[in-house]
Amino acid sequence: MMSSSATSSSSPFPSSSTFSSTKFKFKFPSLSQRSSLLTVESRAKPSTACYSTIHDTSGQNRHCSLSRRRGLAFTATLPFLFPLHEFVGNGGAKAIESGQSEYLRIKEEISKVVTKGKAAGVLRLVFHDAGTFEMAENSGGMNGSIVYELERPENAGLKKSLKVLEKAKKEVDAIQLVSWADMIAVGGAEAVSVCGGPKIPVALGRLDSAEPDREGKLPQESLDASGLKQSFQRKGFSAQELVALSGAHTLGGKGFGSPVAFDNSYFKILLEKPWKSSAGMSSMIGLPSDHAIVEDDECLRWITKYADNQNIFFEDFKNAYIKLVNSGARWKSM
Repeated sequence: MMSSSATSSSSPFPSSSTFSSTKFKFKFPSLSQRSSLLTVESRAKPSTACYSTIHDTSGQNRHCSLSRRRGLAFTATLPFLFPLHEFVGNGGAKAIESGQSEYLRIKEEISKVVTKGKAAGVLRLVFHDAGTFEMAENSGGMNGSIVYELERPENAGLKKSLKVLEKAKKEVDAIQLVSWADMIAVGGAEAVSVCGGPKIPVALGRLDSAEPDREGKLPQESLDASGLKQSFQRKGFSAQELVALSGAHTLGGKGFGSPVAFDNSYFKILLEKPWKSSAGMSSMIGLPSDHAIVEDDECLRWITKYADNQNIFFEDFKNAYIKLVNSGARWKSM
């Protein structure tokens, strides 16, 4: 949900900017999404499939252990693991290594600038960039357009977070250009990880938009539970995914436990409904959207489940995050 304040609290979706960013001019190859793309966290060591008998120096014949079927299956999978590269002949292994090196380079530079104190703002960038996606129109989404939208009231405070990532982006760009969409997607995943949350693999290859997304596409924090579910449904997300992504509010200054710890405190505190107490600042905890989902029976089931089991929350958040950062993305052609 969208927060209109200038605080650094993370937010699930909750005019051009004067920010000094280069405008990107790309031709989008396709309107289709690749929602199932993943990278891997460790360096890939692909096996080689052999289709014929090989003779060694002793004159003895030896056969590869992989069958033709397994070799073909692996080769067919390669483009989905690393969408930036072509896989022709024996170049597949080199492409994997190159793609993984780029991914690790981005992660390394981001880890130098995204501290626990800056994590909430960086994660909020993801929701405000990707949260403009609309399935019916196939518009908006994870496309880096946030760089042109920083002056909008709903994006107050995000200019500082973008500047944090800009430092890392300059270092990566010096070696190989990376899109803002990829940088923000990986940045949000690293923000979660540095605060103790799940490790989230992120595919690379998104193209940046050359213009801002249309206004009014982020879910409003004033919506009731029914309105929130409808808004998320238009973006392709279920009530369960709405609740899981709302767990991002555990970071930042909204009063859900430690502002720099990514855990399931958000759900535990939602169940307590402290905003109904007359005791001082407790009424300031959370956004109206947070208060709304705990009153909805469908959402409440998931809130209770995540409050009881942090591991389930981590797994569901990871999957919803991957879906979010692929929503509406336009990809480089292979």
